[in-house]
Amino acid sequence: MPPPSHGSPGAILVTGAGSGIGAGCARELARTGAPVVLVGRRRERLDEVAAAITEAGGAAHVLSWDIAAGEDAEPLLDAAEELAGPLGVLVHAAGNQVRAPAVALELEDFDAVVGLHLRAAFALSRGLARRLIARDAPGSIVYIASLTSERVGIPGTVAYASAKSGLLGLMRTLAVEWGPHHIRVNAIAVGFVATEMTRDVDGTPARQALVGRAPLGRLGEAAEIGTVASFLTSDAARFVTGECVRVDGGWSIA
Repeated sequence: MPPPSHGSPGAILVTGAGSGIGAGCARELARTGAPVVLVGRRRERLDEVAAAITEAGGAAHVLSWDIAAGEDAEPLLDAAEELAGPLGVLVHAAGNQVRAPAVALELEDFDAVVGLHLRAAFALSRGLARRLIARDAPGSIVYIASLTSERVGIPGTVAYASAKSGLLGLMRTLAVEWGPHHIRVNAIAVGFVATEMTRDVDGTPARQALVGRAPLGRLGEAAEIGTVASFLTSDAARFVTGECVRVDGGWSIA
């Protein structure tokens, strides 16, 4: 017989939820019926995503918050739980990019990228885990990683690649430490997805090269990442932890 269900995971916190992959994850996770807290810097974008979720019958709350500001995550988590109730799921999709040759990259730019992708991931995860452990409740955490986390090097993206690679080390360690508390930690290595961060290659030979290499012959869609995040945070994946799921249309194996 299968192990018993752990039940409802609680409210869901999604960072970077105002656009791109974060918005796609928020919309798909809202289909589970759990309330979703949308976190980002641009309130108007968050409101648009929240309105779409509400129109589709879901429950969404908005928190305009700069998680890259270097502050402790506890005030954000407190505010999220005041809006939506006890948190059980974190999807960290917030991201930024500073493109420059490594010899020209300023240290403050490196710190800004690593801070948003990696430091914020740890701060939020630690804060959520403390709450879950105190409640003796299960939980699930998903990081949005990248092909540069594992096996792809792209010139001009040293800060981004370093941060995304660090996410996998964070994921593995936390999965081992928190597994006994029924807190699962996984990641999604995202390929090239049609978002604001890839818009600068639209209509260029670079875009054709990206699409041409992928066996599926196209860029991904944010909702397709969201469906994988929804699976990983669901009870259907209750025996999955410490895993990085590659979702790239076959690009990395071509």
